[in-house]
Amino acid sequence: MFLDILFIVLGFIGLAWGANMFVFGASALARNLGVSPLLIGLTIVAFGTSAPEFFSSAIAALNDEPELAVGNALGSNLFNVGIALGVAAMVAPLTPPPTLMRKEIAAMLLVTVVTGLLFLDLYLGWFDAIVLIVIAVYFIRKLMLPHAQSVSPQVLDELEIEPVNNFKASFFLLLGLVLLVVSSQALVLAASSIATILGVSTGVIGLTVVALGTSLPELALSVTCALKDEDELAIGNILGSNIMNLLVVLPFPGLLAPGPLEPRFLYLDFMAVLLICSVLSLFCFISIRRGKGIGRLGGLTLLLIYCGWFTLMLQHT
Repeated sequence: MFLDILFIVLGFIGLAWGANMFVFGASALARNLGVSPLLIGLTIVAFGTSAPEFFSSAIAALNDEPELAVGNALGSNLFNVGIALGVAAMVAPLTPPPTLMRKEIAAMLLVTVVTGLLFLDLYLGWFDAIVLIVIAVYFIRKLMLPHAQSVSPQVLDELEIEPVNNFKASFFLLLGLVLLVVSSQALVLAASSIATILGVSTGVIGLTVVALGTSLPELALSVTCALKDEDELAIGNILGSNIMNLLVVLPFPGLLAPGPLEPRFLYLDFMAVLLICSVLSLFCFISIRRGKGIGRLGGLTLLLIYCGWFTLMLQHT
C-alpha cells in the first residue's frame, strides 16, 4: 500500500513535469516554425491543464481499466466546478462575461446532456466515442478558433516562451511526452492496486484520487486568475476543461476498452455533474443579469454540492 501511494504521488509529479516540458517544447517549436502566438496560447494553455486527464485516461483504457478513465472524467468535472471554481469564487468574486451564456455555458450544458443520453444504455462503446469526437471537432472550430482574435495580451505574455533552437525544443517535447506516458502508467497501476486492496472499484479511485490529482492544474490556474481579476479566464478555464473532459477523455475507454458502465456512473456521478453544472449556469445567468459577480455564497454552494456528492459516493462504495 505504501509503495502504491508513493507511485501515485510520483505519478502526479511526473504528470505535472511532463505537461510543463511538453508545453515548453511544443511552444518553442511552434514559434520557431512561425506559428501564430495567439494560436500557441490557445492550444498550449488548453492542453497544459488537461494533459494529465488525457494521458491517464488513455493509459487506463489501454490497461483495460475503462472505469478508471470514466471516473477520472466525471470526477474531474465535479472537482473543477465544486472545488476549483468554488474556491476561486470564495477568494474573489468572479464576474462572467455577458457572452458566456450564449457560448461556453450553452456548450457545456449541451455536451453534458449528450453524454447523459449516451450513458442511458449503461454501455460505452465505439458509437458513443465517435459521437463525442465529432462534437469535439465541431466545438473546437466554433468555440476555440474564433477566440484566437480575442485573447488578452496579458495571457499571452504570461506564457514567456523562451527562444531555443529546434533540437532543444524537440528534446523537451519528446521528454515531456515520455514523462506523461510513464507517469500515467505508474498512476494507473498504483490506483488499480489500491482499489484491489481496499476492495472498491477502480471507478471510485478514478472519481476521487485520480480526479483530484489530475485536476490540480485547473485549481491553481483558477485561483491565480481570481486573484489577478482575470475572471473570464478563470471561468473559461473550467468550462473548457469540463467540455474537453467529456469530449476527449471519454472516447478513450469507448474506443480502446468498450464495455458496460457501472449504474452508479449514471445515477449518482453523472447526475451530480449535471446538477453542479446547472447550478453554475444559474449563478452565471443571475450574475450577468444583475451585473454582480459570483461571490462567496455562490462559491460555498458549489463547494457544498461537491461535498454532498462526495459523501453519497463514499456511502455507495
